[in-house]
Amino acid sequence: MKTFWIRTASAAVYALLFLGSIFSGQLLGNPLLGIFILTAFALFVALGCTYEYFRMVALKGDCPNRPLGYYFTILIVLCLGFARTWLPSIWVLGAGILLMFPITLMIQLWRQSEHPFADVLHTLLPAIYCGVPLGMMPYLQHSLLVMCVLMVWVNDSFAYMGGSLVGKHKMWPKHSPGKTWEGTAIGVLACVALGIFVGPLLDSSPSILIWVILGLICGVVGTLGDLVESMLKRSVGVKDSGNIMPGHGGFLDRFDSLLMILPFAFIISFFF
Repeated sequence: MKTFWIRTASAAVYALLFLGSIFSGQLLGNPLLGIFILTAFALFVALGCTYEYFRMVALKGDCPNRPLGYYFTILIVLCLGFARTWLPSIWVLGAGILLMFPITLMIQLWRQSEHPFADVLHTLLPAIYCGVPLGMMPYLQHSLLVMCVLMVWVNDSFAYMGGSLVGKHKMWPKHSPGKTWEGTAIGVLACVALGIFVGPLLDSSPSILIWVILGLICGVVGTLGDLVESMLKRSVGVKDSGNIMPGHGGFLDRFDSLLMILPFAFIISFFF
């Protein structure tokens, strides 16, 4: 029971911070300040995910260039986040992306490493895996971003309950022994139902089909995002990516599904 209340309190704090960041512009009556606050939250999460990624790959003996990796993550999140208010940031971002790989390769020449190209890839990957999707959050309509967060929670909850009650066929035992096809199907259906019945209440401008598509994406892609992070953790032999959130693990444990969903949500946002 104690663990349950710890998990509940931790999830409540996470939800308040996330939702507060999303609606900060409306709450403060300043949309521009709201973009800055949401971008700051995205940067905080991206840096937390980057730290956990570097810590995990180091367990296998890899030595990414951490200062450079943090710099690239910061560059991508800030340039994407501020592109709505400062258009030249897109040019800075484009130049940064074009130069990331050659700069990292050249700096690697002065570092002692048994696996130089693996270290280069591990240096760059967090910026792409975490920084790019989180940097997209300020672009999304509030209703769309809130629904993505709700659908991730609904998918996790219903997939867990469905798998516990009727799950028999393992989905991907190599990476996540607990996931079943039955539980995953129930989670996806719950996301679609949420899109049909709650989506139009939050925003009636998109058609019901868009909310159904979002539900399918959050259910399917969100599950695959969880499996991707499980694959990473199993490859380095850890149970949780971190312990920043009591009862929930680390940043990557909490945001693994959303990291995969956000690029799809960005595309869907053009239909709003």
